[in-house]
Amino acid sequence: MERVDQNRGARVWGAIDAAARLDGASPSLRYAVVACAEALSAVGAGLSMSPDAGPYEPLLATMPDVGALEELQFTLGQGPSADAIASGAPVLAADLSGFDAVSRWPAFAPAAARHGVRGIFAFPIGAGAARIGALSVYRRQPGPLGGDQILDALVYADAVFVLALDDRHGLSADLDQVIDAAFTARRAEVHQAAGFVAAQQRVSVTDALALLRAHAFSSGRPLHRVATDVMAGHLYLDGDHHGATANGSDGRGDPPGRDPDPPWSDGPDKQESEQTENEEEDER
Repeated sequence: MERVDQNRGARVWGAIDAAARLDGASPSLRYAVVACAEALSAVGAGLSMSPDAGPYEPLLATMPDVGALEELQFTLGQGPSADAIASGAPVLAADLSGFDAVSRWPAFAPAAARHGVRGIFAFPIGAGAARIGALSVYRRQPGPLGGDQILDALVYADAVFVLALDDRHGLSADLDQVIDAAFTARRAEVHQAAGFVAAQQRVSVTDALALLRAHAFSSGRPLHRVATDVMAGHLYLDGDHHGATANGSDGRGDPPGRDPDPPWSDGPDKQESEQTENEEEDER
């Protein structure tokens, strides 16, 4: 059994190296994802990561449809990749149009089907309690993976973990060195926007993130772009999950004529109430 596992590992690393050599590059996270998709006869594969035990976010995808579905899982907070990270166990969704999948992921499963994806198989990345992400493969046709394919996918997930830690050929726990600047900047902007909305609406950061996700899903826009609009002052989100522009045209800014009260103000309603009370005192 040990010999078989060694052969499998050698084959996986050889495939990653071969994919990198086609571009004249060294093995990296991207080539591990590409090689995994090819090995499992998948239409594509995606990599989502959570560098500091926070929310997972999409990092790499081999094709636009896969990237869109990885992004959608981040927006909705549901899907095989999210469950694989949360549970630390593989999540094998062989038929996303089936009753079980639709019940488990009521928003995500139908969206995946609309993208022509019928099966998603997500494998957690990490060691022990250290979970940093999920490697997910996407298939057009429904049906389970074979036993050897599952074992291969687990080895690819291990390879991704090693590559994430082995930046510049030296083991490092600093995953920020592995995750590119665009990913880090996007992640920071989403959480900055959540904090801004939380203060503006006097809600928790968790509820504010839900507001951002709800608007992203209903408007069909990536979450990080919604966050960018919020931080730029182009989008105002209220507690009913609605957003409006300054001109009220497309849901991306302050409602017409509205100047949202800063978090430290008592707001116009309270000021009006106090004015009414003062007038009643004068009449007495």
